[in-house]
Amino acid sequence: MMQTINKDNRMLDEILSKLNAMSEEDKDELKREVDNAIGDLKWIPNEGAQTTAYMSDADLTYYGGAGGGGKTDWGLGLSFNEHQRTLIMRRKYTDLSGIIDRAIEINGTKDGFNGAPPPKLRTADGRLIEFGAANRVGDEQSFQGRPHDLLYIDEAAQFAESQVRFLMGWVRSVKEGQRCRVCLGSNPPLSDEGAWLVKMFAPWLDNTHPNPAKSGELRWFVTDGGYDYEVPCDGEFVVYDDKVRSAEPIDGTNTLTALSRTFIPAKLKDNPYLMRDKQYKAQQDALPPHLRDAIRDGNFSAAREDHELQLIPSEWIKAANDRWRPNPPNKAPQCAIGVDIAQGGKDQTVLAPRYDGWFDKLIKYPGKDTPDGKTVAGIIIKHRTDNSKIIIDMGGGYGGATYEKLIENINQELVVKHKGAEKSSNKTKQGGLTFYNKRAEVYYRLMEALDPSQPGGSHIALPPDPQLFAQLCSIRLKQDDLIVIQLEPKKQLVERTGMSPDDADAVTQAWSAGPKQDNFRGGWDSYQSNAGQRAVKKTNRSASRFDKISRKW
Repeated sequence: MMQTINKDNRMLDEILSKLNAMSEEDKDELKREVDNAIGDLKWIPNEGAQTTAYMSDADLTYYGGAGGGGKTDWGLGLSFNEHQRTLIMRRKYTDLSGIIDRAIEINGTKDGFNGAPPPKLRTADGRLIEFGAANRVGDEQSFQGRPHDLLYIDEAAQFAESQVRFLMGWVRSVKEGQRCRVCLGSNPPLSDEGAWLVKMFAPWLDNTHPNPAKSGELRWFVTDGGYDYEVPCDGEFVVYDDKVRSAEPIDGTNTLTALSRTFIPAKLKDNPYLMRDKQYKAQQDALPPHLRDAIRDGNFSAAREDHELQLIPSEWIKAANDRWRPNPPNKAPQCAIGVDIAQGGKDQTVLAPRYDGWFDKLIKYPGKDTPDGKTVAGIIIKHRTDNSKIIIDMGGGYGGATYEKLIENINQELVVKHKGAEKSSNKTKQGGLTFYNKRAEVYYRLMEALDPSQPGGSHIALPPDPQLFAQLCSIRLKQDDLIVIQLEPKKQLVERTGMSPDDADAVTQAWSAGPKQDNFRGGWDSYQSNAGQRAVKKTNRSASRFDKISRKW
């Protein structure tokens, strides 16, 4: 730190020495050149990452990481220099005061500022900067139909994904030649609510991504029904049969335009003003370890702080991710498939195949691609092996048609209806607490199975999936003075996070039924040794020993 400051001071002394040695004519010429270069700019970015973010050609830019990297100033600078109509958002109105004060400072005067909600500033050259907030999911809809050519969302990790995507839908301009873009400034997510950022910018932030991107590199995506598909380049594409094709529309599909994204990491060292503030640096050094890693160092892999009512500790989930390998251990067969069904809408139909304690990568289909029970049943049969049990979520009324189609071809005892709202008469392993309903029980059972303190530890292995991780972390108890295990209602969870826990529901359902090696003696080899050797007639088809034994669970 001291070396950096000394180096900066030496550079400044050298520049001043050269300026003082110049003639008055040369000084006047230099001043004219600087004035021409700056023009009417009210704000100039710092050298380095802030300039890179300012100059980025991306349609969607995420400049984030460490606190103090100049993210808010970046958004304001673009508002004053590059755009005609800007919307600057924070999650709460009380958080806007600092941004508004800084905007007035850059503007040089309070003239043109109107503090009546929503606050707005109209500059002398005709630019409009509006300041808004959306504390609750749904509040963002008050900005519907109000076009802006720049949307800057400050501390984006505090927003729900649904809020951000809704606001992005109104970024446009009627002024010819005016560039439109979305800019996100944010520290790394500290809770499950902000985990969508890692998913949206997976090539840069998800360390399991198969094709990582470099800082500032442009990648192109098309979005269909709220789902992102990465494409190789700019252009027009269609999504057909869950695949992206560069072609003319097929069977009435819509042509989608690719938009570019990038991520640029922000560091405190990128802000020379705060770097000289020893107190600010000391305050960041004094943060608790998980906050220090995320806010001071901009570490997106830092452990997030668990909410006091979070059911499953994030460290247990991470440990299950670390245990995961590409293939199931001990020759375990497919024991169960948990199915969460979406028919239309923005949610997904999710299949979670389970092989004893090992879960395969989740199989996901957009709701628009699973419009009816026949389609969903076909997908399940396609991915089902070893006569595994099928556990279908019957909530929302979507599972009934799928269930009827499945039992036309599969033993009814192997197709389980999961009704989360049903009462449960079971109790916890320790403490003998009861469950408010079946949903609370299945999530608690998964939590018990993930507990590393149990004899022999946990053998659950979950695929590294940022969305699944976030959803499992989002499950909370309704209260902490427990008499009965009750979860936060799903409606409130969706309002809080902006997403339905489809992935987590499918995984917990897969764990709730079907064979587990803990329930019998011997390995999976002995369990399957006679599978298929003794057939039993049953509605014009045969059932293996695996089929018969599976009925016990």
